[in-house]
Amino acid sequence: MKRAIITGATGAVGTALALELVRQGVEVLVLSRKGSRRNDNIPADPLISVAFCSLEEMEELQNITGKDYDVFYHLAWMGTTGEERNDFELQNRNVKYALDAVALARRFGCHSFVGIGSQAEYGRKEEDLLPDTPAAPETAYGMAKLCAGQMTRACAHQLGMRHLWVRILSVYGPYDQNGSMIMSTIEKLRSGRTPEFTRGEQMWDYLYSLDAGRALYLLGEKGVDGKTYVLGSGSARPLREYMEVIRDICAPGAALGIGALPYGRNQVMYLKADISEVRKDTGWMPEVTFEEGIRNLVLTWGWKVGRKLRED
Repeated sequence: MKRAIITGATGAVGTALALELVRQGVEVLVLSRKGSRRNDNIPADPLISVAFCSLEEMEELQNITGKDYDVFYHLAWMGTTGEERNDFELQNRNVKYALDAVALARRFGCHSFVGIGSQAEYGRKEEDLLPDTPAAPETAYGMAKLCAGQMTRACAHQLGMRHLWVRILSVYGPYDQNGSMIMSTIEKLRSGRTPEFTRGEQMWDYLYSLDAGRALYLLGEKGVDGKTYVLGSGSARPLREYMEVIRDICAPGAALGIGALPYGRNQVMYLKADISEVRKDTGWMPEVTFEEGIRNLVLTWGWKVGRKLRED
């Protein structure tokens, strides 16, 4: 891989992917919406260039770079949180944008398309998630991701491109969304407030963003055409334990509001990726433990991350 294109390069996974690609000497073109305050998150490097192009504009974007690219990573997606996850009209537009991304990838000479799916495609399961675990999405977001994965695969193959679909579980790291459980817990503890949680009995799988970025790079290089992959740490422990780790690093001895909140409707109680296919095809394994990731996020990035996220 000499050149790659990324949409959605301003979040935790996208920035990590861009950094990994640069580390591997890959030239990166980032497609991002003009005027987004999150554009400041895009890593500054001579190998990274930016073309301002929103999801709505991808249909018309032409390749005027004079270069051919190799791999297209499509991470951008609207309505990933809150009530918008069940906005069927919005989520249906995301499917169209994903198809637009496939056509754009072909115009830019790409031979491979890597689309980012979600754990939401599975719905609620009580076993480890495999590529062939039956999908039973319960939200418009999950349904749209499942549809996008199937339709972009067919479209990519029609256009002669290799296709991979990567269902990512819970990722944390620099530039994570402000409302995520990890980031909101860190910020509350650092500001002396008590975060509130459910009983925290959910078994959960968290993956550090730099590990996720490295996995996506390797899948773009070595992943098998037509495959769906599940990406997580491959291990799970009760959510309560994760919150205790954050507390012990951020504010030792601080109170945690464990049990203060009820479980939500359709609460997912078990989330763990089977990463055997990723490991078999690429050799990838996660390297950063949750403790190391939180320590890096808090001590290295500190309030810089919180400030940037609040501004967004």
